[in-house]
Amino acid sequence: MTIDVRPATVFEDVRTLVGPKSPDANVCWCLSYRLPSKANNELRGPARGAYVAELCRTAPPPGVIAYDGDEPVGWAAVAPRSATSFARNRKIPHIDDLPVWSLWCVRVRPGHRKRGISHALIAGAVDFARAQGAPVVEAYPLDNGGARVDLTMAYAGLRANFERAGFVHVADTTSVLAGHPRVLMRRDLR
Repeated sequence: MTIDVRPATVFEDVRTLVGPKSPDANVCWCLSYRLPSKANNELRGPARGAYVAELCRTAPPPGVIAYDGDEPVGWAAVAPRSATSFARNRKIPHIDDLPVWSLWCVRVRPGHRKRGISHALIAGAVDFARAQGAPVVEAYPLDNGGARVDLTMAYAGLRANFERAGFVHVADTTSVLAGHPRVLMRRDLR
């Protein structure tokens, strides 16, 4: 299996990975951290997909997709922190004034897990951010200490996976997800 990670410019592939089974459903579409809370709550049903379709047509696209051949098998959301709700988040500290990029969601489709795809997605998201001129990429994974994590809430990633990808722990946060603390990790690209 050869995994290829590419910018998320094909809306149908993004829909396969983060869209709902029913077009009228109000699933995340990986917009929860991309939009201010009020806008996220007001964007309903098919309008959520239309918003993501527009993101796929603009530069930079909203993240990266892992492909096994032509099949989309994984997703990672990555964008300038200033364009996300992390820019205003009181639970995740700001370390400095660098124009960092945030990597906040890593998802692998069922049936494709345990094959290294999340590692490829993290590396691909870092490469994508570097190509866009990012000096640093931040992530806010769960510090689960090896404990089991509900897959629904594992989208933030796990500290150990980010450590393997060259990220270093730079701060604790007051954010908790699925009963596990989140930590702020960084990978310097300069």
